[in-house]
Amino acid sequence: MSSSFSAPFLSPPVASGRRGWRRVGVAPVTTAPSEVAVEESRLESRVEERDGYWVVKEKFREGINPQEKVKIEKEPMKLFMENGIEEVSKLSMEEIDASKLSKDDIDVRLKWLGLFHRRKHQYGRFMMRLKLPNGVTTSEQTRYLATVIRKYGKDGCADVTTRQNWQIRGVLLSDVPDILKGLSQVGLTSLQSGMDNVRNPVGNPLAGIDPEEIIDTRPYNNLLSQFITGNSLGNPAFTNLPRKWNVCVIGSHDLYEHPHINDLAYMPATKNGRMGFNVLVGGFFSAKRCAEAVPLDAWVPEEDIVPLCGAILEAFRDLGTRGNRQKCRMMWLIDELGIEGFRAEVVKRMPRQELERASSEDLVNKQWERRDYFGVHPQKQEGLSFVGIHIPVGRVQADDMDELARLADEYGTGELRLTVEQNIIIPNIQNSKLEALLKESLLQKFSPEPPILMKGLVACTGNQFCGQAIIETKARALKVTEEVQRRVTVTRPVRMHWTGCPNTCGQVQVADIGFMGCMARDENKKPVEGVDVFLGGRIGSDSHLGDVYKKAVPCKDLVPLVVDILVQHFGAVPREREEEEED
Repeated sequence: MSSSFSAPFLSPPVASGRRGWRRVGVAPVTTAPSEVAVEESRLESRVEERDGYWVVKEKFREGINPQEKVKIEKEPMKLFMENGIEEVSKLSMEEIDASKLSKDDIDVRLKWLGLFHRRKHQYGRFMMRLKLPNGVTTSEQTRYLATVIRKYGKDGCADVTTRQNWQIRGVLLSDVPDILKGLSQVGLTSLQSGMDNVRNPVGNPLAGIDPEEIIDTRPYNNLLSQFITGNSLGNPAFTNLPRKWNVCVIGSHDLYEHPHINDLAYMPATKNGRMGFNVLVGGFFSAKRCAEAVPLDAWVPEEDIVPLCGAILEAFRDLGTRGNRQKCRMMWLIDELGIEGFRAEVVKRMPRQELERASSEDLVNKQWERRDYFGVHPQKQEGLSFVGIHIPVGRVQADDMDELARLADEYGTGELRLTVEQNIIIPNIQNSKLEALLKESLLQKFSPEPPILMKGLVACTGNQFCGQAIIETKARALKVTEEVQRRVTVTRPVRMHWTGCPNTCGQVQVADIGFMGCMARDENKKPVEGVDVFLGGRIGSDSHLGDVYKKAVPCKDLVPLVVDILVQHFGAVPREREEEEED
């Protein structure tokens, strides 16, 4: 099923509440909501609009976290919307560090422009995170990003991220104004991609080309991104959230988009013959807590996808707590108000103060076996195919990006698709050109048929660049996997995710086997880089977060442990035993 639609960018009004008390539901994850009393004063908005920006009210500033104080001290979006970046970019690092205000600009506020200072490992250089709705990009955009990172030599590279977008590395502050202009010229933006903003909207990487798709997710995610960023001009209505916030639109039975770990997930469902979506809310990962999204008991027709997003964001913005950063994600607010209480606040903020209950006509086939997108696959368009290629742990260099762009132009229609597993799909290839494409040298490096354990390998940035990471991840993930492959034969894919710290950007809790960076002690009791090992995460309609299997394992001891896990839990066969059986 496919669809096209248009939706107005509405700013739903906030209805005023009654004084006193009312009763709302509480939201345990696995049981029906029970009734609890919530004081009406708790439902007063904690923010107000001042001069076009949203700020925390004076009466709610006691006990707020340091990041909230930085936002109050100076509005981050002014660096973009009032061109403050021009002045900051002219300062030297010495001048910047001499003032707390300008130091906070580059270490905190520039994240609203998608710029992350790598103070610990690349002082004076930035990572820049882009918006790429649904993971769709063009050869022109890819070439432009290649020109940016090439000038930074060994410091410059790019990563495909677990939110289906690009991050580029090595950026110098003095270049930022020109880079922002260059991004705009090729239809890209980095705006509102860091800190307390909405992250890249994720969708089906096979949208519009998959013979089995339920709905084409691209137009929905494009509208969501335009709405959230004010058409890339900045939308301060949603730039002062209590914490970051993730959204996805589901388009296939495969659930490539991982709906259960998003703050808002649109699940395709019909109701009385109309196309629309059931809604999940509250999924998130953090250092102290991970939670799966829960049903909001709501359905919206497709034309209301943007107003609902706005209403949920406003409820979170207005009512979310701003104290302990570990308790500021939206699920904590849902827990506090209960799912019915949270739903009631969303309804208040809908354009007509109405929200239908969930539909029973869910279109996702829960018995579906998740498909592999690597290699050659026929599209719904006759005579065309797509090719999924493996990007080892998502890392690419400038020359790689140029070659990817060339392949997209020469064999396809100048388009590339990024996936949340850090890989790339080249769509719209004429079948007559497939043989020549598969012989291209780049596809020897980025294979369409990677080894089975490499297929599901994901790794965050690690301490090569990220100051929060405890361990190195990308090179180590490849090295451990290569060594394990030499020791065992695996007959089915096993998803292994690496993350450098408990913030779990590598999403280890959804992996079959996850590795979370920590400090451990070796056999001599000396501190060494290690990991907590997670086991049993599942994705798809029977999603389930994994549990800690073994804590503080030194990285040097990982290979035999992973071999044992694969043999005991995933049916792997040690290669020595295979050879003995052959003899």
